[in-house]
Amino acid sequence: MGKITGFMEFERKPYPKRDPKERTKDWDQLHESLSEEELEEQGARCMDCGIPFCQTGEAKNGATMGCPVKNLIPEWNHLVYKGKWKEALHRLLKTNNFPEFTGRACPAPCEGSCVLGIIDPPVAIKSIEQAIIDKGYEEGWMQPNPPEERTDKKVAVVGSGPAGLAAADQLNKAGHNVTVYERDKRIGGLLMYGIPNMKLEKSVVQRRVDLMTEEGVNFVTETEIGTDIHATELNQEYDSVILAGGATNPRDLEIEGRELDGIHFAMEFLHANVEKFLDDEHKNEFISAKDKDVIVIGGGDTGTDCVSTSMRHDCKSITQFEILPQPPEDRAEDNPWPEWPRIYKLDYGQEEAKAEFGDDPREYLVMTKKFVGDGEGNVKELHTVRIEWKTNEDGRKVPREIPGTEKVWEADLVLLAMGFLGPESPVLEQLEVERDERSNAKAEHGDYHTSVDGVFAAGDMRRGQSLIVWAINEGRGAARECDRYLMGETELP
Repeated sequence: MGKITGFMEFERKPYPKRDPKERTKDWDQLHESLSEEELEEQGARCMDCGIPFCQTGEAKNGATMGCPVKNLIPEWNHLVYKGKWKEALHRLLKTNNFPEFTGRACPAPCEGSCVLGIIDPPVAIKSIEQAIIDKGYEEGWMQPNPPEERTDKKVAVVGSGPAGLAAADQLNKAGHNVTVYERDKRIGGLLMYGIPNMKLEKSVVQRRVDLMTEEGVNFVTETEIGTDIHATELNQEYDSVILAGGATNPRDLEIEGRELDGIHFAMEFLHANVEKFLDDEHKNEFISAKDKDVIVIGGGDTGTDCVSTSMRHDCKSITQFEILPQPPEDRAEDNPWPEWPRIYKLDYGQEEAKAEFGDDPREYLVMTKKFVGDGEGNVKELHTVRIEWKTNEDGRKVPREIPGTEKVWEADLVLLAMGFLGPESPVLEQLEVERDERSNAKAEHGDYHTSVDGVFAAGDMRRGQSLIVWAINEGRGAARECDRYLMGETELP
């Protein structure tokens, strides 16, 4: 695949990021483009490696190896190298319903498992993926393709994030009559409201939703299943139901002073910001970081999004607390290739903070002990202590405070980005769906059928907080099994 000697001739060149200080002045996408010639050279770097681990799509020890939707990466890399862009698009869409989302917002576990990455920088898979789908839209190749025939089956999909959209797209292709319910004003779930525009442009999400609408998917917004409509009504009205409501129950930090104003869950902050960006009528609900000392508690993609959004608000300062130690510069022994490399890097938000304030905003091995107010109900400062991780008598790693490392931090705005505990309860309770030990809808991966006949679960609602690409994988899988349940057999992949 690619050019036999391409990896020796061409250096890795992903989409170049815009200057950090310049890009924080707007909400436009983070990177610039490459020419077709440059992209074709990048495709040429794909080795004839024999076993393409980039498309393995397995999870091991909590780490993803390769692409969970099993993208045919070497094939479309080769087609791009040969200048056969339309054929590359065809192969890309074979496995991925929404490459315009993953090409922008996926952390690219495929690149972490690239064979070339053992000896050199890996192939710029993510940039090539985005380029293929964007060219597909630009050239008019992405046209509505509704099914030629319709079945008499009706399916309700609860939630319009990547899992719900993938399930709806697949079931619509199979000819079923699909209705997607979304409680927010716009379709997209966390794609629309949880990821800032510079990372995933909202026009890109809406473009895909419009295409699916033209293909026959019915979208119902501002309707919350479990509140506006009792979940059992769906079982009565539809032949099958797919639950894809996400894991939206945030992990809280229940310490002294938590009730103070100015302390928000990350998604409150990000959601309100997107609403303000899209619709000025929400300006009174907007949480602004302007001229504030901001502290983000928690890492991961959500924490990074909070850092970057605060930078665009023109915050006074930004600090991010991580309870884990700083990752190593190179792979540790317990993190071998082809696992996702758990190494130190500056993500886009940290790049921007460092460019403005001179250093990485992250502070590692920090535990917050309490919040202190200003006497008028507003948060004024945080009290922290450094910790170290020790093995207890049960063999588990636990945090231990280090005496003498206490510190006070000024803060006007605190954002809690510590992950999620599972799905919200009303829908699962009303349908009496059995749950697993983490409170997720209980359903086996690959089967997706819950304890309730005809009800399936997919994405974060089933597996817990995860990647966009895993949500697409699960949405596709749930659609396949739902189609089998409805028709007795299925041709969906």
